[in-house]
Amino acid sequence: MSITSFLPGRLGFGTAPLGNMFRAIPDEEAAATVDAAWDNGVRYFDTAPFYGAGLSEIRLGAALAGRPREEFVLSTKVGRVILDETEDPSARELGEKGGLFEHGRPNRIVNDYSADATLRSIEGSLERLRTDRLDIVWVHDVAQDFYGDEWLAAYESARTGAFRVLQRLRDEGVVRAWGLGVNRVEPLELTLDLDEPKPDAFLLAGRYTLLDHERALQRLLPAATERGVDIVVGGPYSSGVLAGGQHFEYQQAPAPVVAKVERIKALAGQHGVGIKAAALQFSLAHPAVAAAVPGASRPSRIAEDVAALDETVPAAFWTALRAEGLIAQDAPVPGA
Repeated sequence: MSITSFLPGRLGFGTAPLGNMFRAIPDEEAAATVDAAWDNGVRYFDTAPFYGAGLSEIRLGAALAGRPREEFVLSTKVGRVILDETEDPSARELGEKGGLFEHGRPNRIVNDYSADATLRSIEGSLERLRTDRLDIVWVHDVAQDFYGDEWLAAYESARTGAFRVLQRLRDEGVVRAWGLGVNRVEPLELTLDLDEPKPDAFLLAGRYTLLDHERALQRLLPAATERGVDIVVGGPYSSGVLAGGQHFEYQQAPAPVVAKVERIKALAGQHGVGIKAAALQFSLAHPAVAAAVPGASRPSRIAEDVAALDETVPAAFWTALRAEGLIAQDAPVPGA
């Protein structure tokens, strides 16, 4: 099923920040941010057990409680099971994401893509989200950035476990769609080559942005279009560096990335374009992309995202980016 048949618009809300990503967020601020998303018309919310060891799901569930369930779309992820026992959040081994949720809950996180763990993960998510159903379920982080050289073993466990369970749940009508939610293109390319199971969509974070899009553009997105697999772009602001933040790939942005951002900002300024508008609209311009889910931890950021989506960006700006080699020559742009 194409997820465009039930997504309520092209702008969603990525709730990783509600899991205390990078900083401890007061409960009141987290709730106000979800309220701001709702008040600005956002009706697609993406979360995961991994985000703060269940904290994001708990906060999102509380904030959406009492809202008509038929009026919004929820996606969460499997691959991690949250236990009642505790551990030191700052000591977790998270690959390239080390320290990302050190301010989250201390509950122990177990990586497990088996069929049984997938069902247990869904059960836990339903409880934390205070809902009786999920719309989309993504298989989370089964990629190199988390598992390094062992990623293929994790992928194989997911292929024989989580993939098959989620396809069965979709076929039974328990969930509406399933796919992978990762920060690398290789697992998605591998999955597109499978005869079975067949995903409905992918959540690709950080790999189709103004700063990094060449690999996805050349093979993944054309193949996804050919096979009818929708793409949801996560992290369209590249962990925040394209929106005035200091992070890229969940770490402090390196000097070459900062320099490239400054070049984009300079051109944006010359053409009267907001850099958030440039980043968000670029990610959404490819026909394979069904939606984008920027994250936010402050209510004011939501209104900025909505405004960025609606801002008029002149064609001359995209021409200038191409001329400066800042985007691929064949990358689709708005209005083209």
